[in-house]
Amino acid sequence: MVDPWRAIGVVHTSRRDLERTPVQAGANRAEEGTLEIHEPYVEGLAGLAGFDYAWLLTWLDRPDTPGPPSLTQVPYLLRRTGRRLGIFATRGPRRPNPIGLSLVRILDVTGATIRFAGVDLLDGTPVVDLKPYVARFDRPPGEPACGWFDEVAVPDGVTPADLAGPAAGRPGSV
Repeated sequence: MVDPWRAIGVVHTSRRDLERTPVQAGANRAEEGTLEIHEPYVEGLAGLAGFDYAWLLTWLDRPDTPGPPSLTQVPYLLRRTGRRLGIFATRGPRRPNPIGLSLVRILDVTGATIRFAGVDLLDGTPVVDLKPYVARFDRPPGEPACGWFDEVAVPDGVTPADLAGPAAGRPGSV
């Protein structure tokens, strides 16, 4: 049997309310936060300062509604239309395993603290893992199709609260 995951750290941001937290790190590139790595894992930061970006994997521990998530949801970005999609066609927080994925810009690595830009997480979010972004491996060639995301505008800093519409108030995803 595999050991359960362990939080390697915690994110600190100014965000306290899910409805007022930007929907993606890439839509909020300027806002800064910090990641505090727990003591047993600090040695693992050696060499990270040489990277501009990293993938931050988190456990989205504060769902907007109790209970198991629906496998179809109205994404935050489609709230005005009420269009439902399968959870695996979205990037929303209400998932069978609520793992968050944020591409953040590394500003500084000092001791156990990483200062980053690209906040889309609530203060106190547990961190599952951190992996360097490597363009050669992570950026696909050409212009990949992005499904329904290709049909919507995503303004900088947009939050779920900004996207009110017919489906507002319902659990959603990005």
